[in-house]
Amino acid sequence: TESKHRRCGGDLKTKSTELGSTVTGSPLAAVLPTTGKKSIVLSSETRKELAKQAKVTKKERRAQLDERHKYLISRLADGIGLSEQQVEEAIISDDKFQLIEQFFAHSGLKKLLFFYQDVLQQKLNASLMSDGSTNSLLQKKLFITMGSTENFTGTCAFFLRTSDKVITASNVSQEVNFGIFDCINGNILQGLEFFLSQIMIPALKSQQNWGAVKEGLKNSQIQDFLYSVDKFVGTLSSSRQNIEDKIQLTKVDIDIYVSNLQNPSDYITAG
Repeated sequence: TESKHRRCGGDLKTKSTELGSTVTGSPLAAVLPTTGKKSIVLSSETRKELAKQAKVTKKERRAQLDERHKYLISRLADGIGLSEQQVEEAIISDDKFQLIEQFFAHSGLKKLLFFYQDVLQQKLNASLMSDGSTNSLLQKKLFITMGSTENFTGTCAFFLRTSDKVITASNVSQEVNFGIFDCINGNILQGLEFFLSQIMIPALKSQQNWGAVKEGLKNSQIQDFLYSVDKFVGTLSSSRQNIEDKIQLTKVDIDIYVSNLQNPSDYITAG
């Protein structure tokens, strides 16, 4: 048992020493934020190795890009207002890059979402302060998302599949729809209202081909559908305004009303 304790202690001491050398071994150490309040300090050698691995990964991903990816990149660049080079760099650097292939696959993901918004970045100091602090700043970033883990505060660019077919270079423009949804001033309800009222409803009302439904806009089912969408947007607008205005309660001084209540009959009368 003692030998086990000694071995464990030795291991812990070695790990502690290694961690200490990692923390203090270089004057050009960098601090990486973690999920808690503590920070992990990496040596310049470790940072160089991580940068080398990231460079290799980006090179491999760039080589995988084909006409399907270029179609997505072109739509994103036009919709968001970035250059195609900026969009390409963001995509191949994204840790959710594999979602694009899942979107292209047979019966793959039905949607592919991108957020373009302010993200808190860590600006690493050239030389660390004694407390290992970093400077934080907001910076616009384009990234792939599932839409369920990050708060939506900016612009959402989305691709939607119209079938379960494999997405190829020849059918991507027919099988994939693209759209932009802006979260105006961080107000999602206002952004949704604008998207429906100013983009979707006018597009639907100008559409002539409704597939198997004949007579287009003259069809009673289509008219009922458009009426329901209009009604939903009206309800959404009313609800949004109610939430924004809120209910303001006025403070009332009730002393003047209760000071003269002396017995149960006074309370009953007041009620």
